[in-house]
Amino acid sequence: MKKTICSISMVVALVVGGVAPVQASGDSYEGIEITININDANAEELDKLLIGIGPDKAANIIEYRDANGPFSSPEDLINVKGIGASTVEKNRERIEL
Repeated sequence: MKKTICSISMVVALVVGGVAPVQASGDSYEGIEITININDANAEELDKLLIGIGPDKAANIIEYRDANGPFSSPEDLINVKGIGASTVEKNRERIEL
């Protein structure tokens, strides 16, 4: 019984005072970098993980990739309808090939 009460007290202490919720800040979640391989990702992943890319632009990326083959650099994204150089720059740290 003492062991159970002690364990519960430790859990409550951790939840109440010792563990901070994960906070998003820029390109990472508490030390976790967000990256995405633009040659392998599906439309939902592109939409959720790239800044300034919604469902329509994500679909455009997939269509372009299917028609032209894999991207060889992040800058190739500017060839996709609706994506400009500023969007590529915002996502440069996130993009993998």
